[in-house]
Amino acid sequence: MDYSILVVGDEILIGQVQDTNSGFIARQLTPYGWQATTIRAVADDSGAIFDAIDDAFAHSDVVLMTGGLGPTKDDITKPTLCRYFGGELVYDPPTARNVEQIVAGRHLPLNDYTRAQAMVPSSCRVIQNQCGTAPLMWFERDGKVLVSMPGVPYEAETMLVREVIPQLVAHFSDHVDIEFRHMMVVGIIESALAMQLDSWERSLPPGIHLAYLPQPGIIHLRLTGQSTDAQWLKAEMDRLAAELHDRLGKHIVADEDLPLAAIVGRLLRQRGLTLATAESCTGGNIAHEVTRVAGSSEYFLGAVVSYHRQVKQRQLGVSASDIDRYGVVSQTVAEQMATGVCRLLGTDCAVSTTGVAGPGGGTPETPVGTVWMAARCGERMLTQCRHIPGHRDRVISRATNDALLLLLSLLVDSE
Repeated sequence: MDYSILVVGDEILIGQVQDTNSGFIARQLTPYGWQATTIRAVADDSGAIFDAIDDAFAHSDVVLMTGGLGPTKDDITKPTLCRYFGGELVYDPPTARNVEQIVAGRHLPLNDYTRAQAMVPSSCRVIQNQCGTAPLMWFERDGKVLVSMPGVPYEAETMLVREVIPQLVAHFSDHVDIEFRHMMVVGIIESALAMQLDSWERSLPPGIHLAYLPQPGIIHLRLTGQSTDAQWLKAEMDRLAAELHDRLGKHIVADEDLPLAAIVGRLLRQRGLTLATAESCTGGNIAHEVTRVAGSSEYFLGAVVSYHRQVKQRQLGVSASDIDRYGVVSQTVAEQMATGVCRLLGTDCAVSTTGVAGPGGGTPETPVGTVWMAARCGERMLTQCRHIPGHRDRVISRATNDALLLLLSLLVDSE
């Protein structure tokens, strides 16, 4: 089955709101072997929406729409869908009851605009929204399907998984079995990895292929297989994944598509180690990434954002004379920060950063983008100086990533 995604909303086109729904939809439908033909953002304009639907149906069996279903006058998706599929807007009592329950559960007043959510095209089948007031609508024409969903990511994501996908699976029975194997690889660059796997990759059976998805300092390998024989496919994918492990050994640090902080956290948990961070130029961003991982309280004890030199000296014990001699952005300061936060919070491991994120503050000796970082685990210490080009947010993001990679290399080498 081929499908298209239409994202409705001026806020998407002007960059005010980021479209996360399209990526989520694609990730959820790919395991069924369904292929996306187009992903398109459309303005809040009836003519543009109408033409976009027409074009999508020319290439796809299913059109999945998000957005344009709010209670305000500028949301004109429902009238446009009436124009495309026929019918008229009618009052739907089950939808009205659902809206009332949702509003009451949130302890909000029910006004006329919210009540209007119960007006739906007579040509659709309503799927009640369990998370919000905007109903989902299922339309059919000439054997093809359009599903209109709310644009709020939480609502779209929840209802896609709970209702839309199961109904699509029941409606279309042409999906093939698909299997994925994910591996996160460190310590080798993409070109060297491709050379190492060249002969192995060329020997893959039909229907199975390997994709390289590089990220800063880490490569996500995705092995994808499709077949109508589910039992053969699973066994073959397990065999090939085992071969990759034999070939790459310690370079593989996870068998899932995980964020770097989650990979680090898993290794810390497995080894029974604790972590703290001491951050200057990253301003607590490393701690933020670590604590985004559910269960991180098992190994993460806390952080010190030592933005001022006085905090580095008083809380972390960094030598004032070393700061005067080597500068606050230096190897010795990064090392002392890592050692100091381990001592202060009583952890086994630590990462630290000190640098110049910009746009000002640089010098000829320490230009903007210079970051010293350290990782400590027990008595072992690794340090690294990075010169990261780009704006302030990029410096902070890359320094966060590189500091976690430094800690990861310590943990992997300690096996």
